[in-house]
Amino acid sequence: MSLSPSELILNADNSIYHLNLVPQDIAETIITVGDPDRVGHVSKYFDTVDIKKEKREFITHTGKLKGKRITVISTGIGTDNIDIVLNELDALVNIDFESRTVKPQKTTLDIFRIGTSGAIQPNIPVDSFLISEYAIGFDNLLHFYESEHIQFPEMQLAFIDHTDWSVYKSIPYIVEGSRDLMLDFDNDVFQLGFTATNVGFYGPQGRKLRLRTQDATLNPKMASFEYQGLKITNLEMETSGIYGLSQLLGHRALSLNCILANRGTGEFSENPEKAIDELIKQTLSIIIK
Repeated sequence: MSLSPSELILNADNSIYHLNLVPQDIAETIITVGDPDRVGHVSKYFDTVDIKKEKREFITHTGKLKGKRITVISTGIGTDNIDIVLNELDALVNIDFESRTVKPQKTTLDIFRIGTSGAIQPNIPVDSFLISEYAIGFDNLLHFYESEHIQFPEMQLAFIDHTDWSVYKSIPYIVEGSRDLMLDFDNDVFQLGFTATNVGFYGPQGRKLRLRTQDATLNPKMASFEYQGLKITNLEMETSGIYGLSQLLGHRALSLNCILANRGTGEFSENPEKAIDELIKQTLSIIIK
């Protein structure tokens, strides 16, 4: 069945609507970063950069490193943007733009998020690197898709009970990253974690400037939650959406977090740029093997 122009929206040059990309612009290995300025911080390590395109907050560089073709793209902040980026990346490889039909043979993308995060467990050091084994999403995105089969309902209900979760908030959902990709990062540099994806940076993450939060004890409740040995380790704003949509679309995804802050101890990195750059180099060295 052909997809209508209002469903698959293309620009005049036949590029996908938001990302401004055509299928040949991207590699099958994708690095996502939230900050548009960070795209160049990644691609500066490529041997060549063949594609540079941008539209709105979405900047894309595609090039090669040690013979491997890699795309790095900025998503902006939040799972609302992840909904755009993941669906459009998938369309670039799995939909024929000429016929507007889904291809019978699907392409699997490997998607690596390189992002910053704040720890909520006091034993996680600032400037350390953490892989999201699981993500719990407070963002509601996955509930708009048929996704119950990739969620963990018993763990979700245990979290709701433990935190006395407000009925006025979205029901949290839990998803996991790619086990295959985790194996490549099984070393002393990275630790496994359970990441909470928040819908904002201030109130949703327990920060107070001039506004009171609905639940002033939410962060301690999250930190004390434990399910079969799993504890929530860190907070950020994209991982659950990346994991959920990647699984539903048949892609492999892994979220790599640079811990810049520890909310439990009140620490913040003294040199965040250096820490992020080290995570970029570590990631690139592993994915080109």
